[in-house]
Amino acid sequence: MKILVLGATGYIGAAAVARLTQDGHEIVRLVRDASRVASELPHRVGDLSDPESLSAAVTDDIDAVVHIASPIGDQAADTAAVDALLAPLRGTGRAFVYTSGVWVLGATDDAPVDEEAATNPIPLVGYRPLIEQRVLAAAADGVRATVLRPGIVYGDGGGIPAMMVGWAREHGTGRYVGAADTRWPMVHVADLADLYALALGKDAPGGVLHAVALAEVPVAGLAAVADVAAGGTGRAEPWPGEAAAAAFGALFAEALGLNQVVSARRTVTELGWQPSRPHPFTALLSDVRGS
Repeated sequence: MKILVLGATGYIGAAAVARLTQDGHEIVRLVRDASRVASELPHRVGDLSDPESLSAAVTDDIDAVVHIASPIGDQAADTAAVDALLAPLRGTGRAFVYTSGVWVLGATDDAPVDEEAATNPIPLVGYRPLIEQRVLAAAADGVRATVLRPGIVYGDGGGIPAMMVGWAREHGTGRYVGAADTRWPMVHVADLADLYALALGKDAPGGVLHAVALAEVPVAGLAAVADVAAGGTGRAEPWPGEAAAAAFGALFAEALGLNQVVSARRTVTELGWQPSRPHPFTALLSDVRGS
């Protein structure tokens, strides 16, 4: 397929592009500035704040659109961007994959929540469920629409876990936000890239997919491993709420302290997705030793 990818140069986007290219797909990158992409790479110029440029980029030769770009943070603007991308796809049977995230589910109990669970978003992603609903509704208008919700992404030296190694270096100990029993649902970036490929291969609309390889990873344990990766002895301590909010902003600090247990039951069953990359503890140590 010829696939238009938004966010192709980002951490997740680059992994997805590599995987899709490996499968033989032709990737067209949507960029705001053509000078920031090699001239020989297929690309279109567009901006999330300019809906007309997005619609213009989805020409008839584009078979699918994968939206991995970070949202603007303005509900009206992000809604207009998604509408503009969907407009040329309506009635064509072409695919659209929108990248959301598990934070739309909010805090969970001990029982894992799956793709059928109601959303309860934290403020950082407060309006994102409305965007998800808009994408999914396009299935009724001839779009193979999928909402993909990654867990906390790790691996290949990136993601929030890699940031935790930096915190450990800076503070002399591993650090985590929230309670000592906080858990994160997680996915390796390469396993996530595999799921983008599977989602695009579905003939029918994909609905909601959870990109979660590990339903619950203890964040205090992850912080201790980050300390080892930073050259420490495996110590970890909580980051006081006010200090974390001062460092990251209150909304992101709240997200970092969010306790979640999330299942990818439907995704695994219906798509045959088989995450196989190393556990985040192993990956953190390997990333540092290989760098």
